[in-house]
Amino acid sequence: MAQLLSNPVLEVSFLAWFIAQSLKVVHTLVKEKRLNFRRFVGAGGMPSSHSAFVTSLATAIGQRTGWASPVTALAWVFAMIVMYDAAGVRQAAGKQAEILNQIVDDLYHGGRVREDRLKELLGHSPVEVLAGAALGVVIAALFTPR
Repeated sequence: MAQLLSNPVLEVSFLAWFIAQSLKVVHTLVKEKRLNFRRFVGAGGMPSSHSAFVTSLATAIGQRTGWASPVTALAWVFAMIVMYDAAGVRQAAGKQAEILNQIVDDLYHGGRVREDRLKELLGHSPVEVLAGAALGVVIAALFTPR
């Protein structure tokens, strides 16, 4: 376990994730003029920490094992699937949650019916995914030991 936790590829990936999550707090502060530390652990938002995490992983693996390595190819395929999911499937689920919440509001406005809200901020816009991906590549390029 100690070797895994001291793995430089894993370390740089978590650094990219940490920076992306921290930037979400800053982005919310600037945009909404309020400090919301829940954004540090929440899904969705700018930049995509999923994208930052997987692109830093793929970039660090490429730097360590070579860009023609099958492991690097595997990491990039994995990264593309995660980013597609973050921008596609999860964003669509978030939009559906938003619509369902509006229906609940319309049907039961002012009533005593329990209104369980669905989580709406699930996925990312393409810009959020690209920003996270760029952040991940830059962090890995800067901080991965060779």
